[in-house]
Amino acid sequence: MTSLPTLDGHDPGGLWQRFCQLLWHDASLGFWLDASRMGLEQSHFESLAGPMAGAFAAMARLEGGAIANADEGRQVGHYWLRDPQLAPDAAAGARIAAEVDQLEAFGAQVRSGAIVSPAGIPFSDVLWIGIGGSGLGPLLILRALQQPHRGLPFHLFDNVDPQGFATTLESLGERLRTTLVVVVSKSGGTPEPRIGMQQARARLEALGGTWAAQAVAITTAGSQLDQQAQGEGWLARFDLPDWVGGRTSITGAVGLLPAALIDADLRGFLAGAAAMDRLTRVPELGANPAALLAACWYAAGDGRGLRDMVVLPYRDRLEVFSRYLQQLVMESIGKKLNRDGAIVHQGLAVYGNKGSTDQHAYVQQLRDGLDNFFVVFIEVLEDPDSIQPLNKEHPGDALAGFLQGTRSALSEGDRQNLTISIERFDARALGALIALFERAVGLYGELVNINAYHQPGVEAGKKAATEVLDLQSRLEGLLADGQERSLDGMADALGLASPEPLFWILRHLCHNHRGIKASGDWGHPQELRFHAAG
Repeated sequence: MTSLPTLDGHDPGGLWQRFCQLLWHDASLGFWLDASRMGLEQSHFESLAGPMAGAFAAMARLEGGAIANADEGRQVGHYWLRDPQLAPDAAAGARIAAEVDQLEAFGAQVRSGAIVSPAGIPFSDVLWIGIGGSGLGPLLILRALQQPHRGLPFHLFDNVDPQGFATTLESLGERLRTTLVVVVSKSGGTPEPRIGMQQARARLEALGGTWAAQAVAITTAGSQLDQQAQGEGWLARFDLPDWVGGRTSITGAVGLLPAALIDADLRGFLAGAAAMDRLTRVPELGANPAALLAACWYAAGDGRGLRDMVVLPYRDRLEVFSRYLQQLVMESIGKKLNRDGAIVHQGLAVYGNKGSTDQHAYVQQLRDGLDNFFVVFIEVLEDPDSIQPLNKEHPGDALAGFLQGTRSALSEGDRQNLTISIERFDARALGALIALFERAVGLYGELVNINAYHQPGVEAGKKAATEVLDLQSRLEGLLADGQERSLDGMADALGLASPEPLFWILRHLCHNHRGIKASGDWGHPQELRFHAAG
């Protein structure tokens, strides 16, 4: 990596010229992408020209309605959500546009009190039940766009932690009766939202509340959840199309309903995403920010993900963005097999928090430790007017100085980094930022020849969890007769090659007084014996 220009204007190695060549800017969006510190050479542009042309063509086919997720026989249409005219089926485009209107109107009616709780008074809160992208997307919307004293306060069930359930329900207390409950599940069969819904419903009905009159479903038409919501007459149902994956659902009802309920600019959010989509259809690497971003990832990791991506947004409102990108990038790119069935173990690890917090956390290692990463700085140029300088010091100046200083320190240490600059942060900018990374993921997936739109590892984890719960049920049935048994004896009776899975299940049950007793030493599992509690 060449040396930095000095403050006296000396430019060793011609870095300024290189910077100008690798700086993408769009004035209408107020976005910049500076890739000058990523080690991209002319040779990268030349070697990636052919593969990138193929990636552009593949993205065009995807947006045109081709089966992009061949493993599941599905189209991939999240780009249609912000530009319904792109939908290859005119009826589908009309449904998308109509649903945006419905979401906007529903949010306005809830906020104004035109739609009220079963208690006859306006809704006081929102309990959002969703996992993965159905939880991370809304959380990003809330942290990035919710303004003080506007819209309804939100509470999330985005895990199956019983302590989390208890804390949230206890904090709501009697207000649960005036809480709008939103359940998000594409199929309706995913365990986490189903369990969260059961817990919320039981507590609400114990308080005398009416579930159907305050429950909203976001799900695929005809799904198990959709049928339940329709049959029970829930307050509202919104669509989560089969051709939209959870990690790319934020520009659909999953992200738009939270935006509507907090009175955020959902139209601006969609417009920003659509504008970035248009800019990233330019079939030229240097003129397309998503292609430039994907090329940076490819060159940095030698096309094999050999470097991690550290995301450092220098704004509190983007604190959740690195977590959001973890799912978007890692679930899309982290694949064992390529499209030809060869084992490739592709991936791109993502972590981060926010600046300048991380300057006091892991920047020390980034500067002086293992060189196995690149950094994505995200800066917002415009500061809020409500904060003014005191004693000639402005917090915004300090924040900008910390970013530039950290970037310089990393560059001086030959550590790769790129910078995304945003003129003004608002709903439109958030939509554009999300779309930029979505498009980069799609293009990178084509460059490394993997299916970026399925998640076999996630499905394998769900299957394994189901098998564990099934084994627990069989185990409890075995011990129901009260007979004392050893671990090895239970494993034999249940046809297991090893008793280890039973050890983990039994330890959890015993320590939660779940009808099973143990005698012996937990530190020496071979000595343990179990029987049903009296």
